Amino acid sequence: MSIWGQEGSGTRRRALERISRSRYVLGAAAFLTVLVLNSGASFWLSFAVLMFVLLAVVLLSASLPRVDSQNTALHASNTAIFRLSGQQLAEQLPDPLIIFDHDGTILYANPAAAGAFGSLTRGGTLLMHFRAPEMQALVQSVMIDGVARSVDYSERVPVERWYRATVLLLDQTGGADRQYLLSFRDLTEAHRLERMRSDFVANASHELRTPLASLSGFIETLRGPARNDEAARDNFLEIMQKQAERMARLIDDLLSLSRIEMKAHIAVKDQVDLTAILNHVADSMRPLAAGLGVVIEQDIDPGPIKVLGDRDELTQVFQNLVENACKYGQPGKRIIIELKQGSDGIRATVQDFGPGIPEEHIPRLTERFYRVNIETSRAQKGTGLGLAIVKHILTRHRARLVVRSRVGEGSSFTVLFGPQKP
Repeated sequence: MSIWGQEGSGTRRRALERISRSRYVLGAAAFLTVLVLNSGASFWLSFAVLMFVLLAVVLLSASLPRVDSQNTALHASNTAIFRLSGQQLAEQLPDPLIIFDHDGTILYANPAAAGAFGSLTRGGTLLMHFRAPEMQALVQSVMIDGVARSVDYSERVPVERWYRATVLLLDQTGGADRQYLLSFRDLTEAHRLERMRSDFVANASHELRTPLASLSGFIETLRGPARNDEAARDNFLEIMQKQAERMARLIDDLLSLSRIEMKAHIAVKDQVDLTAILNHVADSMRPLAAGLGVVIEQDIDPGPIKVLGDRDELTQVFQNLVENACKYGQPGKRIIIELKQGSDGIRATVQDFGPGIPEEHIPRLTERFYRVNIETSRAQKGTGLGLAIVKHILTRHRARLVVRSRVGEGSSFTVLFGPQKP
């Protein structure tokens, strides 16, 4: 039985072709027989002619199976072409497709399935690759009654992906040779958008409430008791401007985070020079550091040091890290930007010598809106989203962020890139 379709029987068609091909010879034989019988020829002559006609008919009948074989071969060839076209179509589809039999043995997996779920070798066991309870229940239930079903399924590694998995029976012949199709529809973007909306409602609304309440109170005061108080008006307007700038920074960071999340599952393909990026970041952040009384030092291996990445996104990563080091490590008066390449990969580190971070806070630093010290963060115009943005960019780049800190000695934020392919 074929994976792509079941061949229909051609018996009736071949019988009709056999009759069509032999009708002229049989008609000629009948005409000669009548002619001989009515010609008045001798018995032996008539007998010889009849034997000749009979032999011709037998030879014709013997040759017909070869014609059927040719027709069968032609039909099989056409079917093979159809199967090949079906397989080529499946290989071009962007959605993962897997075909398996009633024993759960994988018969076919298109390239999209291999790219999404790793190696799916023919002859492997389907349920060994998809061990989630919902997938096990989906496959087994369709095997029992043959009714197509769907379920939402998620993959957590290497990045979070969501799919709508559907299993359906390919044929209705029954028995142990039944075949099934498992298809996946990517719902990752829809889930990310839904989560982004829920995060915005839960966190952003809380962050916006304070500046909005301040603006509303100052406006009410300026329209009332402080209407003619010039000194109070100038003071209130300055505070209102700072609160408006805070809301603008928060909205900008939220938009930046959403754009990064939208591209989280899209692999980066360009090669960029980390040496050039870190030198550019150091030069661009020196005015901010000088304003805070901080000196930026560089310990960067001579380039180029190439990694697969997006230049703008990696620039944003190190700008965020250097800005945080300048603001929150300000008492240390200096920071070091370091870039080293070794056999185990590439390490880019931003180190400060400030007050450090208590150990219990380190695992939560990359959470959205998480702050070690809320008052200090707000005083430094922080939104609580900088390290969350760093984390999402590095996830897309298959890199890791390692944070080490000791209270009173400072902190180091190291970005680790794996060994790069030549």
